Amino acid sequence: MIEKVFMCRPLHGLSKSSTLPLSFIHWRNPLVHFSSSESSHPQSQMQNREQERSSSSYFIGSPARVQKLIASQSDPLLAKEIFDFASRQPDFRLSYASFQILILKLARAKHFTLVDDVIIRLKSSCHSITPSLFLNLIKIYTDADIPGKALKIFYTMLEFNCKPSPKHLNHILKALVSHRNYIRPAFDLFKNAHRHGVLPNTKSYNILMHAFCLNGDLSIAYSLFNQMFKRDLFPDVESYRILMQGLCRKSQVNTAVDLLEDMLNKGFVPDALSYTTLLNALCRRKKLREAYKLLCRMKVKGCNPDIVHYNTVILGFCREGRAADACKILEDMPSNGCMPNSVSYRTLVGGLCDQGMHDEAKTYVVEMVSKGFSLHVSVSHGLIKGFCNVGKIEEACGVVELLLKNGEAPHSDTWLIILDMICEENDKVRTQNALQDLLRMEITRHTRIVDAAAYLEGYVIGKIRAKSRRR
Repeated sequence: MIEKVFMCRPLHGLSKSSTLPLSFIHWRNPLVHFSSSESSHPQSQMQNREQERSSSSYFIGSPARVQKLIASQSDPLLAKEIFDFASRQPDFRLSYASFQILILKLARAKHFTLVDDVIIRLKSSCHSITPSLFLNLIKIYTDADIPGKALKIFYTMLEFNCKPSPKHLNHILKALVSHRNYIRPAFDLFKNAHRHGVLPNTKSYNILMHAFCLNGDLSIAYSLFNQMFKRDLFPDVESYRILMQGLCRKSQVNTAVDLLEDMLNKGFVPDALSYTTLLNALCRRKKLREAYKLLCRMKVKGCNPDIVHYNTVILGFCREGRAADACKILEDMPSNGCMPNSVSYRTLVGGLCDQGMHDEAKTYVVEMVSKGFSLHVSVSHGLIKGFCNVGKIEEACGVVELLLKNGEAPHSDTWLIILDMICEENDKVRTQNALQDLLRMEITRHTRIVDAAAYLEGYVIGKIRAKSRRR
């Protein structure tokens, strides 16, 4: 019967004189169903319904039944109409659960003006309020990207004499600092939190430290970090990491390393992201020796280096023209429980090619492909181009052959370079051998070399015509 309550939904709110659906009247007035004088004759039932319809008030059942009816509505506006109708009945008091369910329904549907109206009515209802209502509203306004409304709800919570918890404070701080214009209001709320009966915890400090670091206000972040010790709070791993990231953004890498030492001396075990931050900063500042030493110390200090740490250092060495040292790092990875991935090999091969170490690069390409990794087009192009530049056409063709065996076709620019080399007029024997190696490959529908056939044919024809004209 409850599901049929509002089958005939009015366009506006119901009034005492409104015409209601018969099923709603049936549910509201038990006398219609259970009166001992009620006749089973249809005409008698209709008379009773007309009497009920014309009565000055309605019996709408218990607050619990109204609560279930509101909760069952998928349309928040319909739930609001039921709520409004019930609240207008004499001597009827809606339950707190009805208020809470309706407020959250309206908020999730983004009917924020209606939410404010119901909250005002809740305040005058003299119900005992639970903090969870405001926490849920703060989360909804945060997800809706409305920090101003979230802040207003926090202060509304105080008007209900509902004491906020650190969890409420942290949610509202996180909502505010996500907008640069609200960082200062968040800081003001943080400083005055004790006046509202809530004391910030370590997470509260971390939220503001992170915001000020991203905003470039490193001095304020550092001040907050030091304040924790004065307030009998202790920084956690995240606190140190946030400050180290801020220092590295300001190129204060040495200070960040000192902070890591302080962290270790206090018995903290830095997390993987803390080490990644420092390794990346050291490599960018060209402090490769310090980066490698830090990488080696990680395992001793309780954090095993992962693939990101190794790849960061390999990239740092390759950028500075020290690809040979990067090779040693890659060779040490398996013994330390970390296997190289495709990024490791691509970075190393690119670094070796930049230094003209093409034979060493080819060795790692073969190893890479044997492990099932795909050779990126930029890496293969650089290696083939490097071999062609020093006249090693057989080696270049060997790389092409390796690509084709694994179902990959070189880029058209790569073909342009290699064919230009093998079509040199004075290299007929070498050209014949190279082409025989290439044509020996079995071409399948997965090889993709077929896609380049038209381009290659046009290129070779053009070379032949150019030679004919020169003769």
